[in-house]
Amino acid sequence: MKLLNFIGFIFFLFSLTESLALPTKLQDVDHFKATQKFINENTAYLTIIAVAQYVQEASFDEVETLVKVMMDYRDRCWLDETLPECSKIANEAIQDMICAMEGLPQKHNLSHCCSKTDFARRLCFFYNKKANVGFLPPFPTLDPEEKCQAYKNNSESFLNLYMYEVARRHPFAFSPVLLTVASRFEEVAATCCEQQEKASCFQDKAAPITQYLKASSSYQRNVCGALIKFGPKVLNSINIAVFSKKFPRIGFKDLTSLLEDVSTMYDGCCEGDVVQCIRSQSQVMNHICSKGDFVSSKIKECCEKETPESEECIINANKEDKPEDLSPREPKFTDSGNMCQERDSNQDDFFAEFTHEYSRRHNELSTPELLRISKVYKDLLEDCCSRESPPGCYRHAEDKFNETTEKSFAMVQQECKHFQELEKDALQLHYLVKFTKAAPQLSTEELISLSKEMVAALASCCTLSEEFACVDDLADLVLGEMCGVNENRTINPAVDHCCKTDFAFRRHCFERLEADTSYALPSVSALTSALRADWCQAHDEDLQNRKHRFMVNLVKWMPEITDEERRCLFTKFTAAGETCSEAREPEACFRPEGSKSGNESQAANKKKR
Repeated sequence: MKLLNFIGFIFFLFSLTESLALPTKLQDVDHFKATQKFINENTAYLTIIAVAQYVQEASFDEVETLVKVMMDYRDRCWLDETLPECSKIANEAIQDMICAMEGLPQKHNLSHCCSKTDFARRLCFFYNKKANVGFLPPFPTLDPEEKCQAYKNNSESFLNLYMYEVARRHPFAFSPVLLTVASRFEEVAATCCEQQEKASCFQDKAAPITQYLKASSSYQRNVCGALIKFGPKVLNSINIAVFSKKFPRIGFKDLTSLLEDVSTMYDGCCEGDVVQCIRSQSQVMNHICSKGDFVSSKIKECCEKETPESEECIINANKEDKPEDLSPREPKFTDSGNMCQERDSNQDDFFAEFTHEYSRRHNELSTPELLRISKVYKDLLEDCCSRESPPGCYRHAEDKFNETTEKSFAMVQQECKHFQELEKDALQLHYLVKFTKAAPQLSTEELISLSKEMVAALASCCTLSEEFACVDDLADLVLGEMCGVNENRTINPAVDHCCKTDFAFRRHCFERLEADTSYALPSVSALTSALRADWCQAHDEDLQNRKHRFMVNLVKWMPEITDEERRCLFTKFTAAGETCSEAREPEACFRPEGSKSGNESQAANKKKR
């Protein structure tokens, strides 16, 4: 990547004295140097990412100004490293400069964060991030010729602007992912700008980048949400399940050592410390590669690549095959006569080892399902160990596990049945109704986005051999989108309960949700106004978007009518809207005296009451 090169900057601005010990082994020293070199070469991007994610409303000019401030800071510290401000870590220095920029905190509502210090300020900056970026203008699009001309005129400025626009729309994406996206986009620009058919080239080559960014950002936001809402124990359980599934040969002792690095990684990445995130993820991958022969046979080529290609390669590598001598069950956790004593000696390690052993033996299951099994096992032992004869109780654990998995399988089978039986738009309407009934407080745009993501998940998974794990994993990410990252997000009591009570079982909890009847329903006139606004005003978007917005309004207005009644009203209203959009006086269609569909909606509303 062609970026501002802050030679020597890393020694003071991006020092990480609080997170990682200096390496001692030769291979660790080499890896440390390579990572440091990579950070050095990408300092401008890292600054842009940090500022754009923390202050999403900031203009590109404001971000560029802060980059220049950082350069001046570098020059001062290069001349005199003993200056007090030169001992700051990266995140602290960046937040200091954001707060010191004249008018910026006041303009973008950050004054309350800037008045805090240390952890309280870092947490405040984190909570300032907004996952729903509807307040931002649409992602700027240029004609391919204009795009290529801008790239050729000043590739550095062009790529910095691209990074700024991407980062502020993905405030919870980890910095290694965003740097990978930038690197790939630069390759696309360099290739496509030499092609005759530039538009088709950009379209074809940019699609995988967008898909990678969306998938990575969604997963990282979901895991950070688990950390913020449920704490490090749940995060640790997630990582145990993920790593044990992917690397079933790894022993529990080695896994425990690896997870110490993983925990540090998420602490920094979720907080938004762009440099610690790069450095700690690199440390995790180096840890894996240092024990490659014992971890996986599928990552050797990955470990030979440079940062960040090696990290991405390992993350996307296929699962290692299970050892042939690995039995479907571990008798240690169901057949021992003194299970309760073993549990009580160290509960955290005991249940962590159970999750590891069950996950490596059942790597065909989804991560949420493995966490459900662990919760069922923990609850079972809680019950059994209070009885006179615990062994006779917990020997039936496998039956409990199978019962839980069968319920989860049934949910996925039903969802894939919907996918097979319904056309794409009908399927989206199905989930649009479902999400709107459960969470009518959400914006129309967010509800439409959630329904699209659910349809995309089913389209990706329902034809695969590992259908269950794929659907359950991706559907859980959709619910993670709804629940949000911040612990103080509230929607309504029922949804909040599902989001905050039990991370493993939130899918099951959402499945049982009924319509939120406490929601203050809009009036009939509000519904008619929404319909009038969509069909009587000029729109560049397609008809489907208008229909989807109207369905949201219809469900919010009448959540308790039957599906058949809703389909009937939806069909008649949208048909009227299409007719009115072509009428000479479209407004007349929506006056009560001239609206047949309006009269029918009045009748349905009376029936509902």
